[in-house]
Amino acid sequence: MVRRKKASGDQSTGQPRTWGYSRVSTRQQAEAGHSLEDQRLRIAAYCVANNLPEPTEIFVDAATSGTVGLQRREAGKRMLDIATRGDHIIVTKGDRLFRSAKNALEISETLRARGIALHCQDLGGEILNSPTSRLMFGMMMLFATIEAERIGERTTAVKETQSALGFYIGGKVPIGYEQSADGRSLTKSASWEANLATVKGLDKEGLTIRAIAERMTTDGCPMSRSTVYRIITTGRKVDAVTREEEKSKTM
Repeated sequence: MVRRKKASGDQSTGQPRTWGYSRVSTRQQAEAGHSLEDQRLRIAAYCVANNLPEPTEIFVDAATSGTVGLQRREAGKRMLDIATRGDHIIVTKGDRLFRSAKNALEISETLRARGIALHCQDLGGEILNSPTSRLMFGMMMLFATIEAERIGERTTAVKETQSALGFYIGGKVPIGYEQSADGRSLTKSASWEANLATVKGLDKEGLTIRAIAERMTTDGCPMSRSTVYRIITTGRKVDAVTREEEKSKTM
């Protein structure tokens, strides 16, 4: 008779281990606010206060959006693969781990079936050890999801208003423009007209688009081949229209 082996994620390694998990959405958050270091200290303090083993490892997903499922995050997936029956997973806040109420219920049920304890500090500790705690966990994650959606709606509304008023709301600064000192608006670069003239002059000299892009980059004005191409083709179209207008005036 051949016995089937249990999946590696369900096998106990003997002594229960403690795993921490932390996440921030942006590089800036990694250094301020609910930072990675802050989360690490909170997880370590929780282990001491609750007589849990010192974290074997704290898995970190830096600059990772909460909309990405835990199974698709590099550190999150590794933690799920390594954790075994009897282990403990600790997070400071439920939204560090889950992307929605549905996602929270799916992952928590998977962990419970595998015999892995889940601790959310903002929810009071272990959340899968009784039907009542699981019910409260589901309700609180639902409220958190609704609030996150409301925040997203408010953020979108503010960005739309700022954009309509002419404020710069982020993203790549268009070539030929500079960001103001306060970061709220864009102004045309004072040197851009000179750079345009240089590109057009090099084109008239017969240089290829690649050569022009390399020359501009070497001279301190980084420029891709596609940008050079757009400048040249647009300039030729404008010149053609100008010539037609002048020709029609002389007729």
